[in-house]
Amino acid sequence: MHIYLYPSHKQDMHMFSNKARNAIILSVIAALLFIPFLGRVHLFDWDEINFAECSREMLKLGDYTRIYVNFKPFWEKPPMFFWMQSLSMKVFGVTEFAARFPNALCGIATLVVVFLCGQRIYDKKFGILWALAYGGSLFPNMYFKSGIIDPWFNLFIFLSLYFFILYNWKRNGFDKEGLKKTSLPYVIWSGIFMGLAILTKGQVALMVFLMVLGVYFIYNRFRFYFNWGHALLFLVVASLITLSWYGYETAKNGPWFITEFLKYQYRLFTTHDAGQEGFWGYHYVVLLIGCFPASLFAIPAFFKTPSSSRYDRDFKVWMLILFWVVTLLFTIVQSRIIHYSSLAWFPVTFLAAYSFYKWDRKEMSYKKYAGIFAAVLGGIVSLLLLAVPLIGLNISKLAPYVKDKFAQANMEADVKWTGIEGIAGTIMVITIIVGLRFLKKKEYYKSAWTWFTGTALVIFFAAAMIVPKVERYSQGAAIDFLIQRQGEDCYVNALGYWSYAPFFYTMKEKPANPNAYEEQWLLSGDIDKPVYFVTKIDRVDNYKQYTDLKELYRKNGFVFLKREVPHPKAP
Repeated sequence: MHIYLYPSHKQDMHMFSNKARNAIILSVIAALLFIPFLGRVHLFDWDEINFAECSREMLKLGDYTRIYVNFKPFWEKPPMFFWMQSLSMKVFGVTEFAARFPNALCGIATLVVVFLCGQRIYDKKFGILWALAYGGSLFPNMYFKSGIIDPWFNLFIFLSLYFFILYNWKRNGFDKEGLKKTSLPYVIWSGIFMGLAILTKGQVALMVFLMVLGVYFIYNRFRFYFNWGHALLFLVVASLITLSWYGYETAKNGPWFITEFLKYQYRLFTTHDAGQEGFWGYHYVVLLIGCFPASLFAIPAFFKTPSSSRYDRDFKVWMLILFWVVTLLFTIVQSRIIHYSSLAWFPVTFLAAYSFYKWDRKEMSYKKYAGIFAAVLGGIVSLLLLAVPLIGLNISKLAPYVKDKFAQANMEADVKWTGIEGIAGTIMVITIIVGLRFLKKKEYYKSAWTWFTGTALVIFFAAAMIVPKVERYSQGAAIDFLIQRQGEDCYVNALGYWSYAPFFYTMKEKPANPNAYEEQWLLSGDIDKPVYFVTKIDRVDNYKQYTDLKELYRKNGFVFLKREVPHPKAP
């Protein structure tokens, strides 16, 4: 029996094979960028340690529907990311590597996703440019080496929006080949990813999505571009996904936990947390610096540009709307936190790829200011990276000029610098010079490769050589002390400041005595086992009145105290 493949079938199989091969190659490159050195440095307070501790306690308690931190309910986040982290900890153990590994996988998935999306909308070259821009910009790359929630949250929202855009194109007859399915599957996939986004960080995902759709509705001159039945189907699918937690938790334990979670989501948008205020343009500055170099090369694409087709123009409109919705929404939000605007990395890196793509095809005139701005900001980044090892080598000479008592003591940490750490800054300098040269020669594709690959290498070497040494100054002594307490029958508490480190790095057990949550009881109450305190050198004097506290030692700005169990009084 002979099976004859028609030319269209052969072509489809060949295209699928090429896509699979390209995706595999890109996955390997991304893995080499994001996985090495994940466990080289301790987790950072607050978010990294906070989330890792939630996942550790999820494993410890065997409760996978409620989130706990310090063995008390933590209703700020849904469980999706903690499920990922706890699974990683099951495989790799409760380590820094395990806490960060899910985001390394997210980095691999994100680069493959933007490559495939770019290839589907434009061509292979655009897909490569978008993956380069995302993987070769500062914060987008760095966050894939972290243990925080936002990378997965952003990816799920983007995929939900992307499939809705495909639905819009299919339903409204856009001139895009390759949309062979009916509009229904695109709606379903959009709903699935929205449900996953809500399970990752809450209803803000749906809020952003609906606001983007609303602005597009206005842009579309109030013409309905969707079917109400399909809109209902989207909400049903998203709801079914979220009910895997919301519904099950409510049915199992009642509405209290979910109610508190929803109250927190409301508070997030109406108040600011202490230390999280900022000026009005905070997120624009964060994106400009944090998304370097994509942010600078994206600027020309913000303005009106020639489009080669209806879908070319339309997808750019969607990305611009996403950018402005995210940045304006989180400008209104009272809390100013860097990663709140991180969803905007998708449109920023898209627009950077768009600029290079259009320049290369001579469909858009090159704007010299983009290269000049990139060189200036890149020069500042280079100087900072080159300055770090110089400061490290001469830190004892600089310490007396630092006025902050705690920071000055931090600088006494025994950290060995060799000067080779300057390799990251050197690579940045070379990247700027070569990248500008290609821009001058109008070799835009080569220039994009240079800027983004160079920046990715800068981050790679900085993560390996600089970040671990900087961490030793900021928290190393405290983490070392906490690790030494593992397995010891005692209480450990931060004093005078808040930290999640005493929970995670002592591998804290659930307290049998409820008084253990009361700081005053630990300081002066009738304790049943020894208590260790970690405080800071500029705050220790606030606790002089507690005569039972014995100072063990001081190191790098931290003061370590111990209170023994009081001897029973003689009758």
